[in-house]
Amino acid sequence: MKHLLFFLLSFYTFAQDVHFKSILVDTHNDCLTACIEKKVSLDQDLTGINHSDLARFKKGGVDYQLFSVWCDGEKANPYAWAMREMDSLYAMAARNPDKVVIAKSWKDIQRALKEQKLVAQFGVEGGHMIDRDLQKLETFYNRGVRYMTLTWNNSPGWASSHADEKNPDYKGHKGLTDFGKTVVQKMNQLGMIVDVSHVGETTFWDVINTTTKPIIASHSNAYSICPVSRNLKDEQIIAIGKNGGVIHLNFFSGFVDVDFFKKDAAFRKNHAVEIDSLIKSGMQTEYAFTAISDKYPLESDAIKPDLEQLMKHFDHIVKLIGIDHVGLGSDFDGINSAPKQLKTVLDYPLFTQALIARGYSNKDISKVLGGNFLRVYKANERN
Repeated sequence: MKHLLFFLLSFYTFAQDVHFKSILVDTHNDCLTACIEKKVSLDQDLTGINHSDLARFKKGGVDYQLFSVWCDGEKANPYAWAMREMDSLYAMAARNPDKVVIAKSWKDIQRALKEQKLVAQFGVEGGHMIDRDLQKLETFYNRGVRYMTLTWNNSPGWASSHADEKNPDYKGHKGLTDFGKTVVQKMNQLGMIVDVSHVGETTFWDVINTTTKPIIASHSNAYSICPVSRNLKDEQIIAIGKNGGVIHLNFFSGFVDVDFFKKDAAFRKNHAVEIDSLIKSGMQTEYAFTAISDKYPLESDAIKPDLEQLMKHFDHIVKLIGIDHVGLGSDFDGINSAPKQLKTVLDYPLFTQALIARGYSNKDISKVLGGNFLRVYKANERN
């Protein structure tokens, strides 16, 4: 027993050392929206309220966070909503200049990492937020947006989403229109990374044939392991590898294990009255689901997959395109369920432990935790 305890302690200590010496980049966290919905601030202690807060980013080893800027497409003025979310991060950063930097260049990133401050940038989740206006896209870039997800589940008119492409009643254009291709070209020119999470397959292939820079999937998994339209099919994964891009694993239970949806539907049915009440009060639907999951943790935990199921996605992608093309895009604070072991941003070291248990070298682990994204960032940055 003593030998086992010594081994476990040594493994834990080694894993912590590897984790905290690596640069950890998470490409997708929805805490800005969550904070607005819940009327809290990111620099408060949000334990039990959010998956994330400023102090816990540090404790979980997060060095570089791309903050999702999101609304569901039904907002009257999505551009104004996006600016409000960015304003909220700017205000928080102004209150905590010793802890966080909104970085706008590679030099800013290097300086912030050296000073052990959180690198903060934005990822706009949905092209509908530019209102078909390239000047607004440029404004986003100037404020620190370094990727844009071309669609959310809705379609902005110039690119089709995964949800619309599989909808037999969808009458819009499939793929990128000429304006959509111009958006991709403008993003390449600006140094804003093109994100293909949420897009339909036709849009995906149009992006591959249009972009001149490496792309990302900021929060997507492998369709072969969990066959839902939000995940990437093998030929898409291979194309991202050839493009030099990176696929960032999404922690949402429904994109990890397809059986989750049936279990979650039953859970939501049991709490339909409370969910409807929250939606009627003005809360966006996605956050109403999250709020109820948080309220009933024992029930919600019982239907979650295990971390090992997420690692199957990791193994599959690495087998197809190699260790240089995988990263982390948790979707924390935008999801109501993640693998049992990954409850908050404090639990990132458990993912590192899973990589070590698989025999990956320190160098490879550093690539996965952040190095791969940093390579794509540098390849996209405007000279």
